[in-house]
Amino acid sequence: MDFPPFAVTVDLVVLTVRGDELCVLLVRRGVEPFAGQDALPGGFIRPEEDLAAAAARELVEETGLTVGHLEQLASYGAPDRDPRQRVVTVAHLALVPDQPAPTAGTDAEAARWAPVAGLSGLAFDHDRVLADGVERARAKLEYSALGTAFCPPSFTVAQLRRVYEVVWGRDLDPRNFHRKVTGTAGLLEPTGETTTRDGGRPAQLYRRGPADTLHPPLLRTDA
Repeated sequence: MDFPPFAVTVDLVVLTVRGDELCVLLVRRGVEPFAGQDALPGGFIRPEEDLAAAAARELVEETGLTVGHLEQLASYGAPDRDPRQRVVTVAHLALVPDQPAPTAGTDAEAARWAPVAGLSGLAFDHDRVLADGVERARAKLEYSALGTAFCPPSFTVAQLRRVYEVVWGRDLDPRNFHRKVTGTAGLLEPTGETTTRDGGRPAQLYRRGPADTLHPPLLRTDA
């Protein structure tokens, strides 16, 4: 039985917190289809590559940036998602601390960090891919230590709380948040240093601890 040919691509939802906003890494396409339109970084997989290698390569080639960890988000294979041919894409998600400005390369005319709020009209089905990535990030903050991935190597509880507020889009009670995150075994480790960068009295600096999951979870509904 003959099967019709199709191509496989990777797309990347790279999220960070910049200027008190949740931002996503975008490129402006320099080639058809959707030339001149914003899109998520990504591209076709080479015959010798696995998915992770292709995602890392496309990120560097199109934006000049590297990230420490990429996880698979979902696969998208609607027959008409790419006008060139049948294309199945495997989207990847990365949550990173504030990064340098990206540098466009290969078939990207430009690259930038864009606020997620109100963003729409991306090429292909990237509006849906981005929405899925943002929801995955919001959910993972509830039960994993991934919120610290948005922070620098040492950070205050106030900085971590602001990450949660920006990603979840809601204000959190400072005392309640402080009690929960400092009381979660293995989430944070004191560095023994303090800082006044948040203003006011010196604040304790922490680094990420060894815990990967939160017990109990920090739910959006009761944080």
